[in-house]
Amino acid sequence: VKPDTKGAKTKGESKRGNREVKMDCIFCQIVAGKVPSEIIYQDEAVIAFRDINPQAPTHLVIIPKRHIPSLAQLTEAESSLVGHMVSMANHLAKREGIAESGYRLVINCGKEGGQLVPHLHLHLLGGRKLSDKLG
Repeated sequence: VKPDTKGAKTKGESKRGNREVKMDCIFCQIVAGKVPSEIIYQDEAVIAFRDINPQAPTHLVIIPKRHIPSLAQLTEAESSLVGHMVSMANHLAKREGIAESGYRLVINCGKEGGQLVPHLHLHLLGGRKLSDKLG
């Protein structure tokens, strides 16, 4: 899959599918082009950008374009979206040159799970040996 960065800034919409776009959500604002971000990939369903507070030399965030608060609110009909996010993460890891050496994918769910932004997102981290600690 070839990354598409053309048209990275999209106009805000009130709905995407059956989910409302929450304009008080920073990630929805990135999708709408209202908050600047270094977008490195997007397609009809997801968008990927560099984390503004990187925890590793390569730290990308991959989000669905429609607002889904967390993994806990993902419906069965939407579950294939997570597979698509993982597929894009694998593609981006190759493009970033970290696929061979290794990388980590993280989805935090809920406040106690470490989720800071209430919009489903996948972290792709790599570029150095990562800590063995997960919790």
